Amino acid sequence: MPKIEFAEEPNAYRITLNDPPLNILDIDVLGQLSDAIGRAKNDRHCLIIAAAGEKAFSAGASVSDHIGDRVRTMLHRFHDCFRALAKLDLVTVALVKGAALGGGCELALACDFVLASDRAKFGQPEINLGVFPPVAAYQLSRQMTPRKGLELLLTGDSVDAAAIANAVFPAAEFDARAEAWLQRLYRQSASSLRLTRRAFRLAQNADFDERLAAVERLYLDELMKSEDANEGLAAFVEKRKPVWRGR
Repeated sequence: MPKIEFAEEPNAYRITLNDPPLNILDIDVLGQLSDAIGRAKNDRHCLIIAAAGEKAFSAGASVSDHIGDRVRTMLHRFHDCFRALAKLDLVTVALVKGAALGGGCELALACDFVLASDRAKFGQPEINLGVFPPVAAYQLSRQMTPRKGLELLLTGDSVDAAAIANAVFPAAEFDARAEAWLQRLYRQSASSLRLTRRAFRLAQNADFDERLAAVERLYLDELMKSEDANEGLAAFVEKRKPVWRGR
């Protein structure tokens, strides 16, 4: 069974992360995700990104894929997904029922809208492993006040859905309430939605590729050459506490 499912609906394309309970984004899954995003055409109202299971939208990228030579492949493949999302004219909507952590939180942040269950949590725990999330470093600096965005990055704490989402629905009513929310888009002109989204992005300045590339260079050329980043990742895989050396 594929870990990424792609479906065509009358008004939307739907991508479902289908590897519960955690929906981990490893190198293979990221390739499937990038391919699925590439299948979406600008002929619907929106692209929906959802997840199977109730525990986690996604607990993030595979930690083992951050180690050694795999990290460059993983990061480039991961960022290809975000570049593909940014280039779409379709409105993008994340449906988050459970925890969206690490790369899972970044994926939700990259969407235009986030609809969440009241059980959902969002967080960037990468700092606990001695690393940082490149996409979140960009997105949180734009979507939250700088102090709050930096707090999430530097503490690794999780926040309730209200801090991130456009709307928060009771878990028992989530599917029906989210569908009703989406109907607000579906009753509009699909082409007008796409053009308005493009206008909004132009007004924000089209600098995503340039800024992400700069953060990516910092991640690969400096962070991943530090002792602590490699120690934190190794400690996680080995299920022990990291020993920080500050370098």
